[in-house]
Amino acid sequence: MPKVKTNSSAKKRFKVTGTGKITHQKSFKRHILTKKSNKRKRALGKDGIVHKANLDFVKRLLRLK
Repeated sequence: MPKVKTNSSAKKRFKVTGTGKITHQKSFKRHILTKKSNKRKRALGKDGIVHKANLDFVKRLLRLK
């Protein structure tokens, strides 16, 4: 049997932490930043955690399940 490949786009977008949580970069931080507050831009710079509703799907893409 051949090995099953990990989804290439998912492996670039998600990272597994030491405790097993999956993190991602937040959206809306690329352009049109002048109208966004400094507080909002600072918060968008931090990593987000994948929501419980999407966790099984992301784990399947990363071949963790």
